[in-house]
Amino acid sequence: MQRGQAVSRDEKNMDHGKSVVVPVVEETVRIGKRVKQIGKTHVHVTPRERKERVDVPVTREEVHVVRVRVDRFVDAPPPVRQEGDVTIVPVLEEVVVIQRRLRVKEELHITKRRGTRRHRETVTLREEEARIEQI
Repeated sequence: MQRGQAVSRDEKNMDHGKSVVVPVVEETVRIGKRVKQIGKTHVHVTPRERKERVDVPVTREEVHVVRVRVDRFVDAPPPVRQEGDVTIVPVLEEVVVIQRRLRVKEELHITKRRGTRRHRETVTLREEEARIEQI
């Protein structure tokens, strides 16, 4: 050691054979998470309409009535009857004679006819389309 220099306490202790304690720096790690927004997602829904032709069967029923003159006397009212696809409904009237008797005045012959035809019409159908956009 030279004269005039300041001597530290640790250097003095080393001269006398004492141990020196050197402080050690301890490093620590702290791990964490944080949320960072880097973008957005947008969903765009676009409704659309389209026209489409539909072709569906449509059933229609018609009834035809034919009056048939009978002019026949009967003892009791005859029932409604079916002959093939014709329904026969007797129409009665009372007539005054010396005695009262039933006479079938006429019959109604009713025929059903069923037909099918095609019906075309334009209808509007709706649908949606989704577009996803990342921002």
